[in-house]
Amino acid sequence: MTEQDEEFMRRAIGLAQAGIDANNGGPFGAIVVKSGEIVGEGCNQVTSTNDPTAHAEVVAIRNACRRLGSFQLDECVLYTSCEPCPMCLGAIYWARPKQVFFACTREDAAKIGFDDQFIYEEIQRPIEERHIKSINFLRDEGLAVFDNWENKADKAEY
Repeated sequence: MTEQDEEFMRRAIGLAQAGIDANNGGPFGAIVVKSGEIVGEGCNQVTSTNDPTAHAEVVAIRNACRRLGSFQLDECVLYTSCEPCPMCLGAIYWARPKQVFFACTREDAAKIGFDDQFIYEEIQRPIEERHIKSINFLRDEGLAVFDNWENKADKAEY
């Protein structure tokens, strides 16, 4: 790690504390950096916005993408105060930064009531055994839309 990495991680951790102080949500903060400059940042805003997807990493990714005018974070680095949860990890992979640094681990988060282990386990279960019932129907109609996408000449690939 470099001094600059430490500075950026301290900013992410500081955002986590600022979010707590402002009663925005849980104790999590994140920043996105490109070429040594912070291009997006966020703290957890789940409870203050009534948005279960407003995790720090997602907020930071949204802000960075908006600022960069892109749906991908090419050549960016994400610093987050805690190991990303499954949702955030998915968002990170879709955004495609080149690297992620995190401070606390998911085990640390579990010790204070943020335990995502059940989600990791659910992902491994067959759909019919998951706790939230999922029903597959009207697949043919859904596939017709997929065909339209596949054949669309002017689509933006991602």
